[in-house]
Amino acid sequence: MTDFIIIGGGIIGLLTAYELNRAGAKVTVLERTSIGTESSWAGGGILSPLYPWRYREPVTALAYWSQQRYASFCQMLFSETGIDPEWTQNGLLMLDSDEHAMAIKWAKHHNAHIERLQTSEISACEPQIKPSNSSHAMWMPDIAQVRNPRLLKSLKAYLLSRNVVIKECCEVKELLITHGSIHAVQTIDEKLTASKVIIASGAWSAALLKPLATDLKVNPVRGQMLLFKTPPKLISRIVMHQGHYVIPRRDGHTLVGSTVEHVGFEKETTQQALSVLHKAALHIIPALSNYPIKMHWAGLRPGSPDGIPFIGQHPTIQGLYVNAGHFRNGVVLGPASAHLLADIALGRTPIVSPDPYTL
Repeated sequence: MTDFIIIGGGIIGLLTAYELNRAGAKVTVLERTSIGTESSWAGGGILSPLYPWRYREPVTALAYWSQQRYASFCQMLFSETGIDPEWTQNGLLMLDSDEHAMAIKWAKHHNAHIERLQTSEISACEPQIKPSNSSHAMWMPDIAQVRNPRLLKSLKAYLLSRNVVIKECCEVKELLITHGSIHAVQTIDEKLTASKVIIASGAWSAALLKPLATDLKVNPVRGQMLLFKTPPKLISRIVMHQGHYVIPRRDGHTLVGSTVEHVGFEKETTQQALSVLHKAALHIIPALSNYPIKMHWAGLRPGSPDGIPFIGQHPTIQGLYVNAGHFRNGVVLGPASAHLLADIALGRTPIVSPDPYTL
């Protein structure tokens, strides 16, 4: 018998398994498709909320805790597995200038580093930017990224080496409750028992809890992205403008994202989104017009009110926990969210107050 069953093999489920395994617990992860192939794989891997000053303090607290630890965590995974998550501190150059006052106020309050750049300084920071895009910009040099597909592969390999059981293509059909306590989950093929179960299924989390008369306010939000094949170092910075971003990878691939579409569980790509993203990409980095689009894909983010995830124990069912609803910030909030959930489930002193994240 395992101590914990985690339902969901994305970044949140795997990081939660990592924290519980470190504490000595026996952990089984169940994933309905393949590990890390939903929202966690589909995003850009920027280790910051895109406009951090727009978020409430509970999101900022989790992001800050995670950001301080990501570099050493990725280095550990690389050392242990040989798979490099490619943690890279590119910095974030934001061409939106209308929120400068709000951003500076937020930065002073949180001791974050934001500089205001003029036109000549913008070109020096990222030469590929079209000069007329902005007369001034905000530069956040401390912001890093990870290559999220590689992070997931590395984390999976590490967990397997630590005897965490991972079952893929294993869809959970029912949570089995007796006398107000969970004791097992029923998959398509078998019943698996555990005294504690964690729902970390992203956009699918609410459906698992609905039969228990639990209205978890987590809904799918589609995001579409493009991938350009470019030479290495064509672009050196992460660049944002009017809600779209361009992310350079080490090997020359360049990501462009992202849409925000409330269309339920429809994950198909659309020609309209491709056109919008392509136009945004060329507006930010005109040189991208010289390079082909290699991929176009979509993922379903787990949207929640104000982007604050639900982390904690079910209010009425003993042994049932939730770690879901991270919206666009699952990668950056993941380490802190996983540590906080482990703190709650194991009765440890929590890294931050759990109150803002309760169901």
